Amino acid sequence: MSALVATRAPLGRQLRSELRWILRRPRTVIGLALLCLVPVLAGIGLWVATGDGGPAGPGLAAIVDGNGLVLPVFTLFLALPLLLPLVGAVWAADGLAGEAQHGTLRGLLIAPVGRVRLLAVKAFGVATATLLAVTLLAVVGTVVGLVLFGGDGMLTLSGSTLPAGAALGRIALAVLLVTVQVWGIAAVALAISACTEHPLVVMAATMAGVIVFSVLGMFSALDWLQPYLITSAWNGLVDVMRDPLPTEQLWRSTALAGCYVLIGLSLAAIRLATKDN
Repeated sequence: MSALVATRAPLGRQLRSELRWILRRPRTVIGLALLCLVPVLAGIGLWVATGDGGPAGPGLAAIVDGNGLVLPVFTLFLALPLLLPLVGAVWAADGLAGEAQHGTLRGLLIAPVGRVRLLAVKAFGVATATLLAVTLLAVVGTVVGLVLFGGDGMLTLSGSTLPAGAALGRIALAVLLVTVQVWGIAAVALAISACTEHPLVVMAATMAGVIVFSVLGMFSALDWLQPYLITSAWNGLVDVMRDPLPTEQLWRSTALAGCYVLIGLSLAAIRLATKDN
């Protein structure tokens, strides 16, 4: 027993190794770089639209002119329905299905490392990379928004103007809320990833589920189902742009995403526990 404990790698070393494995892959670097183009392209598009003398569009886009700190929040909500879930699904697919496809998962399963611990390390890597992606999106959006639209505060949907410090706090809150939602999708993707050796199957199944959930949320006859669909809570996240800040919908959407995280990781743990070496 003592020999087994002695050969077990420290948890901190495993977490650092997982992060290096994720962040050093060329496709990860390329993906993050392309993700940073989203606020740039969105900002340029809104800047051109507002240059015609009219509003850039409905919702947050209508108040972005002269209010650059709105752009990062607008960009986060623009990327949430498809782009960010795809990013989370890609990393989740590589974490288990990708390892299985390349034959390295077998070695990890027979190593003196608990399977639940292995899943925790993989989930940590996916969660950290997702947080990094969302944060980069918001930081680039903030810089682009200030450069193109200026402004020293944030005009809210309630008509009030928040000072710069409070506005940055709202952006940070939006980053946290959106990240938790993506974690919910990524956890389900990890559960799917534990059941297959093909990363493309994981990405396709995850994105198909997101699209199906979005479509189901459009039917009034299925109102009883909407409280259980993670995508139905995304529209309520715009409350982060209201003053005073309403918290009921934000807490509900965060709790729902937390349930998806718990269910997804539980299913992945059950599958790994019964997976053949």
